[in-house]
Amino acid sequence: MSYMIKVSILVPMYNVEKFLEECLDSLVNQTLKEIEIICINDGSKDNTLKIAKEYAKKDKRVVIIDKANSGYGDSMNRGLKKAKGEYVGIVESDDFIDLDAFEKLYDIAKKENVEVVKSNFYEYFGATKTDEGVSKLFPTREIGKVIDPAKNRLIFYQPPCIWAAIYKRGFLEENNINFLPTPGASYQDTGFNFKVWASAHRVYFVKRAFLHYRQDNSNSSVKDSNKIHCVQEEYEEIERYLKEKGLIDEFGSTMFTAKTGGYIWNLHRLKFKAALEFADTVEKEYKRAEKMGWLEPKKLDRIGKHNVRYMAIKHPKTYVVLRPLHTAKTKAYSVARKVKHSILGKNNAKTKN
Repeated sequence: MSYMIKVSILVPMYNVEKFLEECLDSLVNQTLKEIEIICINDGSKDNTLKIAKEYAKKDKRVVIIDKANSGYGDSMNRGLKKAKGEYVGIVESDDFIDLDAFEKLYDIAKKENVEVVKSNFYEYFGATKTDEGVSKLFPTREIGKVIDPAKNRLIFYQPPCIWAAIYKRGFLEENNINFLPTPGASYQDTGFNFKVWASAHRVYFVKRAFLHYRQDNSNSSVKDSNKIHCVQEEYEEIERYLKEKGLIDEFGSTMFTAKTGGYIWNLHRLKFKAALEFADTVEKEYKRAEKMGWLEPKKLDRIGKHNVRYMAIKHPKTYVVLRPLHTAKTKAYSVARKVKHSILGKNNAKTKN
């Protein structure tokens, strides 16, 4: 490629023959032509590699890394090492993206001189071939201007969604931002995401959604409850990174707040026995955070204070036992809100008439 590569797009692949063509079609037809598409095959056992090679024959911008199965983190690190673009994007191989996505994101990145441009995304259901809403990751007040995450930390508590953004490659390299290469692990976007926000000072949020995030892939690793302790490993890596960078005092409480959000989510979704076992981890982490001084009120933001008061963090085993009551209470509250809004809507209609 004789031109400057503006965006390197990493596509990690493992047994995705069912979705890969739709993904790659959305990439080779991008309106931004100065791209490279790095497909990292993680030892697929189906026709994934064969499909990728067919695209590589037709388009020289498609680069293939083929390796034995070693996990998502190692795949992404190899892709980052191979990348030559000014910016790096990520598209999971079971998702697809709007054709003007990387042109729009790159233009913003250059105009605003930022390290990261982050957008919203669609929740896509392949069975019906429809998008059911846009996931809104940031408040309206933070959209359309340069943000320093250290000064407004809400983004630390949002789902990672690392594939809804582009990152300046030099920024990633200078800050040694990569993935935890744990074989067979999950949640490896967690560590990468936190490292980005802890290191970046110029970030731009875009209201528009570009990427169509598939919700009905049964093979998605996030659906595997057997890998729950992987999230703990990710936060151990985050803590190591913060200490290495001299940022642990600044971001220790933020890290624990983000961690508790993930822990509460998992205590909700795990089956009773698994949730009770995981509660041991949560309890130990809470006591350790107290010793580290991360729970001091002056160090916690509004979300941190809320999470620390949450019964699921202070008394996780009791919470798991009482979980059915909390679920019933939440459902009752939801129904009450719907009834209230319905009554208010009818009253408003009568007033207008």
